[in-house]
Amino acid sequence: MMKFLQRLGKSLMLPVACLPVAGIMMGIGYYIDPTGWGANSVIAAFLIKAGAAILDHMALLFAIGVAVGMSDDNDGTAGLAGLVSWLMFTTLLSSGAVAMFTGAEADMAFGKIENAFIGILAGLIGATCYNRFKNTKLPTALAFFSGKRCVAIVTAAVTIVASIVLFFVWPLLYGALVSFGKAIVGTGAVGAGIYGFFNRLLIPTGLHHALNSVFWFDVAGINDLGNFWSGEGTLGETGMYMSGFFPVMMFGLPGAALAMYHTAKTKRKKIAASLLGAAALCSFLTGVTEPMEFAFMFLAPALYLVHATLTGISCFIVALLPTRAGFNFSAGLIDFILSLKAPMAQNPWLLLPIGLVVGVIYYVIFRFIITKFNLKTPGREDDEEDETKVTLANNNFSEIAAVVLEGLGGKGNITSVDNCITRLRVEIKDYTLVNDKKIKSAGVAGVIRPSKTSVQVVVGTQVQFVADELKKML
Repeated sequence: MMKFLQRLGKSLMLPVACLPVAGIMMGIGYYIDPTGWGANSVIAAFLIKAGAAILDHMALLFAIGVAVGMSDDNDGTAGLAGLVSWLMFTTLLSSGAVAMFTGAEADMAFGKIENAFIGILAGLIGATCYNRFKNTKLPTALAFFSGKRCVAIVTAAVTIVASIVLFFVWPLLYGALVSFGKAIVGTGAVGAGIYGFFNRLLIPTGLHHALNSVFWFDVAGINDLGNFWSGEGTLGETGMYMSGFFPVMMFGLPGAALAMYHTAKTKRKKIAASLLGAAALCSFLTGVTEPMEFAFMFLAPALYLVHATLTGISCFIVALLPTRAGFNFSAGLIDFILSLKAPMAQNPWLLLPIGLVVGVIYYVIFRFIITKFNLKTPGREDDEEDETKVTLANNNFSEIAAVVLEGLGGKGNITSVDNCITRLRVEIKDYTLVNDKKIKSAGVAGVIRPSKTSVQVVVGTQVQFVADELKKML
């Protein structure tokens, strides 16, 4: 399971890398025109729309990225299959379609169907169908649809079945969370902490919108966000369900980013810095946290649980203190500045020293857990950068693949073959049949055995050619 999650996390790295710049553009645009969101400024409108083009379709990027990343050979056909699945999910389960199917107004849950969970699910369906059916041979009459051409067809069929299941399940999950939110409304600061914890924990599923609707809007009569800016709330209470996020988004996650950078492998620090630095700036400036959170939530799920817990604690403590701030967009620096003179603001400056403490706590805890349990956060992946310098002694890739295959115990001992930038990643049945010495005789740099069913062969940057030959032999 952990191996699956880590592979999923790596698959998300490419689409996640697109998010920070989008968040920053939207944040700057919102700062230029905080009331009209572009209605009063062409520059603001341009920046907001440019950023929204990516952030509003983040889940679509996930669908394609996960499909390609989780496929056996990172083929674009899998990405197309992920897109097919996404389009079917979001069309079949849209509010308009559901209303048409049932003849009644759609449940509010279907208004939030375009979320990260659906994107990841679509990507997994696309990748699974690609891996399973890419080599399918059909009768002569249907030969045109053989191989990769049949992947999208199978994906569509699987997605229809999955959509039928979600048609019944999604409203139940969404409704249950709304009811849960209403149940904790009267518990004061404790409820704020519980809300903060589940708000973060549910980010990967998209169901955090259900809780947000209870506390930020008027589903249960709280309307924390609306009352904060209109001045119709109660001073000292209104803003309770927003204030605790500022220390986390402005200081906590940047502290976590610094911890992940400091614990990255030396030769990977520059790569880690580019991703983590942009994500930290995005979180601090605009409060858009997805670039940071999706960078580690699947690579190190236990660490994400820690993050959700720390968020809940922050929301609980801030709710107890005489400090309130709010946001229209998210809990970043821009909204913090804009909320300083809001009608329901109360000692918002106190959030800055609180945030500094939270940042230190995040840094210390993240650094300790990452090093203690050797978590594979960005920059700590297994592949060593110097493997790219490996040079094969023999450029006859077919011959190399044949020797490697023999060393792996033959065709009957191999269940799957994949590759990254420098390594063959092979799943095997019987590890006792693997002959390291034989494999190394092919001129490869080394053999690594992460588990009894997994073998990694360090080939170097020419690994793709060896992998292609090996797959032909299988």
